Amino acid sequence: MVRARTQLLSTILAPTSRHLFSVMSNSPLKVLTFNPTSKHTATVIFLHGLGDTGHGWSDPVSSIFGRDPALSHVKWILPHARSAPVTANMGFEMPAWFDIKSFDLDSASNEDETGMLRSVSSVNQLISAEVDSGIDAGRIVIGGFSQGAVMGLLIGLTNERKLGGIVTLSGWAPLRNKMKAMCSRHAQSIPIFWGHGTADPLINIELGRKSVEFLKTDLGLPQPPHDAPDAAALKGVTFMEYPGLQHGAGPQELSDLKEWIKKVLPQ
Repeated sequence: MVRARTQLLSTILAPTSRHLFSVMSNSPLKVLTFNPTSKHTATVIFLHGLGDTGHGWSDPVSSIFGRDPALSHVKWILPHARSAPVTANMGFEMPAWFDIKSFDLDSASNEDETGMLRSVSSVNQLISAEVDSGIDAGRIVIGGFSQGAVMGLLIGLTNERKLGGIVTLSGWAPLRNKMKAMCSRHAQSIPIFWGHGTADPLINIELGRKSVEFLKTDLGLPQPPHDAPDAAALKGVTFMEYPGLQHGAGPQELSDLKEWIKKVLPQ
């Protein structure tokens, strides 16, 4: 099972925290790259969870996705988030895409919109670099795990380019009071793979379900059949629950994700 290497263990909130996100440099993110073994025609950009780095996802990328001949054309980019103080973790610095102000992740008042949008800008630089190198935006999938999943969803739904798909593993929908206005005209036609463990103690399955319902009801995203054969039929959110899975990515989830990627990024 893949897990974030640093878990949020404390439930004590720091009274104040140095908020570094608003002053962080917008210099390019450092990344870990896995190049394709055949002609490069597609890219997956996958964002790690809080306290982790791109290296935390190197094993599944190399041993599960990278060994499948049907994905030999896919380049994987695993960015590393910059370190910053995390309020809900007593202000300790760790790699983070945005600040977690409270463990009440369902509260709009606790969201670090500034940090999220700064990370959106940084990751969009990676997307632009891929497009500039000749990869069609429709052949780029953005996604992540936990905090990285939140960013992937935000980036994918608001991007001016129509991306090939979004991967959300153990995440939640951010900025729900603003998301409808922020969404691009492509949002309803992008395939989304959403996987969530029913025993997740950090990001409760109920928050995942509520977020998916928000995508369908408020944003109008369709829900395709799980056996949809290709990207055109997969538009909308495919929500998969994994019984007993905690805050991590299990073998069945990764296997399901691999098959989904084959459909949205075919050779």
